[in-house]
Amino acid sequence: MKPLAFILITYNRPDDMLELLKNIAGLDKATDLLQEIIIVNNASTADYSAVNQYINTQQQLPIKYIYSEINLGVAKGRNYAIQQSTAPILIMLDDDAVLQNKDCLVQLVTEFEQPETARHKAIISFKVLYYDTLTMQKNALPHKRFEEYKDLAFFETYYYAGGAHAIKRTVIDKVGLYPEDFFYGMEEYDMSYRILDAGYSIVYSDKVIMLHKESPLGRKPKSDKLRMMWVNKSKVAWRYLPKFYFYSTAAMWSLFYLKETGFHLKGLLKGFREIQQIKHNEQRKPISKETLLYIKTLNARLYY
Repeated sequence: MKPLAFILITYNRPDDMLELLKNIAGLDKATDLLQEIIIVNNASTADYSAVNQYINTQQQLPIKYIYSEINLGVAKGRNYAIQQSTAPILIMLDDDAVLQNKDCLVQLVTEFEQPETARHKAIISFKVLYYDTLTMQKNALPHKRFEEYKDLAFFETYYYAGGAHAIKRTVIDKVGLYPEDFFYGMEEYDMSYRILDAGYSIVYSDKVIMLHKESPLGRKPKSDKLRMMWVNKSKVAWRYLPKFYFYSTAAMWSLFYLKETGFHLKGLLKGFREIQQIKHNEQRKPISKETLLYIKTLNARLYY
């Protein structure tokens, strides 16, 4: 069995998906290392005929294209794609991205084999640059101390970039799939705490570089997406962390929500109602004291 698979979830970006597939086809040893490329189209309304045509004419790579009649969201879409794959290592990318270094697949396999941490590596999070400017995307570096970590080639961390990482299948088999109640945002934090509590490590490596077409100015999420991020991050804190962090996360994210939405009070009230239900509807599964101590040694930001 070949070691690698791509898991790609796409929605209304046919031109970007076509460029990404052509980019993958041009990577070093792609035919030797790729077991499959799984694409889930999340009920897109855009025309993907050019993508389908390319897939039909591309005989060297095993591409499986699946159209979903409904928008599964990020977490559920990834879960569905994961279940269609068989490869030992799954690469998950945003559909508006390409890989910069042609040897990235070779480097990725080698990186997983390197015994550079005391814990076995579960996830490698990639270096992410903006497609147009080649400057580092700050919110894609998997650590909140950006200035301290941005120039490091490798480090252990406590979460990862959801649209720019690779994960071992054996880890998913052990800790489970993404939380399907998270339609948008923060599913990688939920997965991260389960992975770390199972005794694995999450690492960042600049040996794989992704170019992201997002503008350096960023995309301003709609108020409903920000609310989902706020509620989901609060769910994660309730499930896995000491209760203090749940209250601090809920409070500080509410302030962030107000700032980013221009004081969208209707959404704020809806968010607080959803957060109030967390304590009644969500079972706490706190990580061990040893895991919490390990995370703190990584200089993690836990308050929000």
